[in-house]
Amino acid sequence: MKSNKIVLVVFYVYCCLPVMSVLPLRAEEPPPYLDPSKPIDARVADLLQQMTLAEKIGQMVQADSSCVTNLADIQMYGFGSMLSGGNSKPSGDNNPTNWLNTMNTVQSWALKTRLKIPLIYGIDAVHGHNDVIGTTIFPHHIGMGATRNPGLVQEADHITALEVAGTGIRWAFAPCIAATQNERWGRTYESYGQDPDLVSEMAAASIKGFQGYSLSSKSDSVLACAKHFLGDGGTQDGIDQGNTVCDETTLRKLFLPPYESAVKAGVGSIMVSYSSWNGQKMHGNHYLLTDVFKGELSFKGFLVSDWAAIDQLSPDYKSDVEMSINAGLDMIMIPYGPGQTNNYTEFINDLKDLVAEGKVSRTRIDDAVSRILRIKFQMGLFENPWTDPALVAQIGSPEHRQVARECVQQSLVLLKNKRHALPLSKNIGHIVVVGEAADDLGVQCGGWTVNWQGAGELTRGTTILQAIRNAVSPGTQVTFSPDGNGISHADAVVVVVGEMPYAEYKGDRTNLDLSADDIALITKARDSGIRVTTILLSGRPLILGSALAASGAFIAAWLPGTEGEGIADVLFGDVKPTGKLPREWPRNDQQLAANAMHGRPLFPFGYGLTY
Repeated sequence: MKSNKIVLVVFYVYCCLPVMSVLPLRAEEPPPYLDPSKPIDARVADLLQQMTLAEKIGQMVQADSSCVTNLADIQMYGFGSMLSGGNSKPSGDNNPTNWLNTMNTVQSWALKTRLKIPLIYGIDAVHGHNDVIGTTIFPHHIGMGATRNPGLVQEADHITALEVAGTGIRWAFAPCIAATQNERWGRTYESYGQDPDLVSEMAAASIKGFQGYSLSSKSDSVLACAKHFLGDGGTQDGIDQGNTVCDETTLRKLFLPPYESAVKAGVGSIMVSYSSWNGQKMHGNHYLLTDVFKGELSFKGFLVSDWAAIDQLSPDYKSDVEMSINAGLDMIMIPYGPGQTNNYTEFINDLKDLVAEGKVSRTRIDDAVSRILRIKFQMGLFENPWTDPALVAQIGSPEHRQVARECVQQSLVLLKNKRHALPLSKNIGHIVVVGEAADDLGVQCGGWTVNWQGAGELTRGTTILQAIRNAVSPGTQVTFSPDGNGISHADAVVVVVGEMPYAEYKGDRTNLDLSADDIALITKARDSGIRVTTILLSGRPLILGSALAASGAFIAAWLPGTEGEGIADVLFGDVKPTGKLPREWPRNDQQLAANAMHGRPLFPFGYGLTY
């Protein structure tokens, strides 16, 4: 019997094995979180239950690229996000292709993690993709507020989203939706204006421009980040990172409405302000971050800190971590790496210890990580973490620059036009353009352009001088006089003056007087006996002194960006000026003694002439 059994086994193996070898093996089903057909909340819950505490905390880290000297740390710590701060650039050329290659590299490290959770990269794209050479640079927010055209704001920020995505980045730290009450604040130009209704309207338009009507996996849907919550436009004396002193009724009336509008528009992320409200730092304010914003306004996205902002809560970093996370921060922006104080490894270890000590609950960790993951699922990053290569060719395209030119046209506010000094004739015999700013793209663009403080190298763009030369007839002579000399035989003089570039607290000023050199330049031009048109490049209204009276026409051009042709279009009457002041224009420095204007302003909110 035993020999018969052996024969049977051999026969079975001989006959059946070939058949078995061709039967399909049952593929292991992917985990539910990788199934795009499942509801996002179910995908979040499935992924969350598979994550260790260390992996969850990694998602709450946003490390600046300059501090990650070893890219393997992206995999080791499972960073949820990275960013490029104002001066953080990829090594090598500052061009779109190099940015894209760098983004693909960091993303490849994130996808080496156990659960292959993609990271999301953020950048300050506040008036175009302004860190990258060759992109389209739009007017800063104050100019866009002067357009009174939310449709144009939406179009401009959709173009910005396309150019940001074209470099592999899917998160823009924009728009700034502060309703600025004191123009001494160095970030005034990042605000659409002083009126909460105006800012609210522009905020919603901007968010739709970045994200689309809903955040999605479409290649041109870029996560917006409304900032800075809350009250940063109303600090005492306009001091950046200062203290907003007011009751809650005033806070809700002046500063909260734009955020309500942002939430209704579907904004996916909010950046918290450095500033304080009645002495309490916003990064530690549980009532406003959690009770009001996440609770009352039903915000479903995530809150991110500003640059090393939690460090300001106390002298002890571990306490800062505890306070900020418990207040409602979901992701922490950390610009420091190993070997530096308050670095990302320290944050990770401190937060692990705080959970172990029961000082930060696992429920709070899960809430923060769920919010971050939900956004990543909405953006389709798990299915496609890479950029659409076709977008790269659109960066800085003529079509994009034409929209920027239209933004410049509509942002200009004509403050004075005595005896119809404007428009100028294209056939005029001789125009002298005065002032160094007339041929300086850095001044024209302002801060947050290539470099944090601006004045960076720009390879594309048209200065005001170039635009005037391009606009006039072949028979018109255009000469340039930076110091105002040699203008006595001109038929018209255009003087360009204004502020040098600045950003954030470096732009805080105790007075807003137009510089003595600028006034002298305008006066010198006026004394030639030729009618003067003055163009002011500034991030806010300045105290004009005698400059207004010395000018036949006066244009507030704000910080118009790279497309100087938009100014020439208005100067020569191809387009009529339609811009309206997004904030009152002070008559003197005494009117800046408080956040509210005292006395009759030089020009009221909404003022603007046309032809």
